[in-house]
Amino acid sequence: MDQMTLTVLTEIGTNLTNLAVKGTVSAVSNKIKAIKLEKDAETIKNKYDEIINELLSEREEAIRIAQVYKSELEKYVISDEDIQHLHNTVGRVLEILKKMSPNTPLETYEQFKELISVDTLKSMQLLGFNYKAAIGEPLTQLCSNAILSKSKAQNLPRKNKK
Repeated sequence: MDQMTLTVLTEIGTNLTNLAVKGTVSAVSNKIKAIKLEKDAETIKNKYDEIINELLSEREEAIRIAQVYKSELEKYVISDEDIQHLHNTVGRVLEILKKMSPNTPLETYEQFKELISVDTLKSMQLLGFNYKAAIGEPLTQLCSNAILSKSKAQNLPRKNKK
């Protein structure tokens, strides 16, 4: 995990702790007991509105925190079905890349494809493997290089004819 991620997780952990302490049932119960002593209907209404708005705000904050944690977790966890789908898809993409870059040794493609199996990725996830950074970014670069090399090769003859 990089420093920025650790900072974000620490910050939202602190926010979650504050939220848990602040929004306890006893705190809300104490506010309601204090309101019951009030005689003015408008003041009572305003205080209940304040409690409701505060609870809604705390709920939104809790949802935001949960989404940050979920997002961070998704960087490291992928389901067996998703891994199998990924394996099949990458296999097809690599077949296309083989045709686009015939000079690249075939074993390179096969090694890359074998890296994406349920057993391999599940084991790596347990060790904190970030498959998006390790596989997604290089695959993106590989596709980009293959496309750029094809477009450059196709543009060269046209420029020489002019």
